[in-house]
Parts: sequence; structure tokens; C-alpha cells
Amino acid sequence: MPRVSEVPSKAPVVRVPAGVRASYVVFDRAAGRVVVARAARRTFRSASVVKILIALDYMDRHEVSAADRRLLVPMLRSSDDGAATEFWRRGGRKQIIERMVRRMGLEDTAPPPAEKPGFWGYTALSARDVVRMYRYLLERAPEGQREFVLQQLRRSTPCGTDGFDQTFGIPRAVKRPWAVKQGWSGFGETPSEPCRVRPAAWRPDLGLGRPVLHTTGVVGDKIVAVLTLHPAGTPFGTAAARITSLTRQVTRVT
Repeated sequence: MPRVSEVPSKAPVVRVPAGVRASYVVFDRAAGRVVVARAARRTFRSASVVKILIALDYMDRHEVSAADRRLLVPMLRSSDDGAATEFWRRGGRKQIIERMVRRMGLEDTAPPPAEKPGFWGYTALSARDVVRMYRYLLERAPEGQREFVLQQLRRSTPCGTDGFDQTFGIPRAVKRPWAVKQGWSGFGETPSEPCRVRPAAWRPDLGLGRPVLHTTGVVGDKIVAVLTLHPAGTPFGTAAARITSLTRQVTRVT
């Protein structure tokens, strides 16, 4: 992967809500540089964003069967947790992250804490590494893997299989074309309001006990990663409105 500048030419004014820990990076593929960034190397627990790594690792090591596709499609489109847990088990849990770190050249990504080996959503990652993950997918992944994953992310469903609305952030802030993978954790097992279909040795601080909400993806010729950690007890709707506003600001200044 060619070296590019990772320092924006100027720092735009982006308002982050009080009490929210936020990091973001927007990488312009046409210009070959980062155009907006804030705390790019700060680590968060990944929530479902890690499902891209889980999918790519599995496809890299196996011939994908029809049965595999029946799990991979909802895992990527609708953030199905059961499918992710199955592939996490098959791949050796933390070994998936270790392999992907080496393959993609990730620097801030690490497996879940040793005492929580089955919690794939506790993988640590940064906005900068999320951008590197998408750059690998777009620039270096085998064509079959790339097209399969992007096809699912372009068809991201309005509702996740757990009932949470996954149209926050990029889907609400910018117009298509986009391909997205969302992440959420810490809002309970089921949403307080059911999702309705709408139109369009190092130990990271994972913020355990506080809700996270992430929006990541490819928007036109840009890669966008916005990661957020919210105060404990924040309702999902409040967090969704905040990250959507933040994403709108970040993408408008580019």
C-alpha cells in the first residue's frame, strides 16, 4: 500500500457533544490523503465493526460454501451476532485478529481482553485502523472477497437482526452511494423502541460499561470512520442522533 499523508491540511470546526468521546478519520482515495481527523489512534471496543475482519479472515482461509454464505450475508448486512459468534469460534477467536493485524498492517487493533475471549465485540480498534481495513478491502483483497463484502455493505438493512435501527450515522447523514458497517454495544439486549424500516500486553481503554456507537464505510471516493463512546445510561436514540449529527459535520467539511 503506498504511503500517503495522514495529516489533514487544516483542522475544521466540528462540534462533539459534551460527554461523548469521539474519534474520526475521513480518507480521500482520489487525493491519497486524510482530509479530516480527530484522535485517530484512540482505541474503542469495536462492537460489530469487527465483523468485516471476521468475514475476510474466514474467506481468506476457506472455500465459501452455500451454508457459509447463509451466515455471512446476514452478518454483514444485518449485523447478525449469532453468525459472528460461529465464525469467531471456527477461526480460533483471538487468532482471527492476530492474523488480520499482520495482513493489514494494523497498529492499534488488539484481541478482546484475556478474561473475555469469546467477546468478539471487545476487540480494540481505532479510526485510523478502520480506514486501513477499508483500504485493504478496496485495494488489496482478492477481487471475489472484495466484491462479496462490498455487495453486502451496500445492502445494509435498516434494522439489525437484534431489532436495533442501524440507519444512524452515514446512512442518514449522506446520500448514496455508500457501503456501511455499523457497530453498537451497551444499549441492552433489545431496543426500547422497535426498529421500523425507514427510507433511506498493552491494554486499551474499551470504555466497558459505557455505550459505543460507530459508523464506518465507503462514501463515494472517501472512506469514513466515526467512533463514539457515550455516557453510561445514554438512550440509543440519543446516541444515534449525536453520531448522525457528528457524521454530517465531518462529511460536510471534506
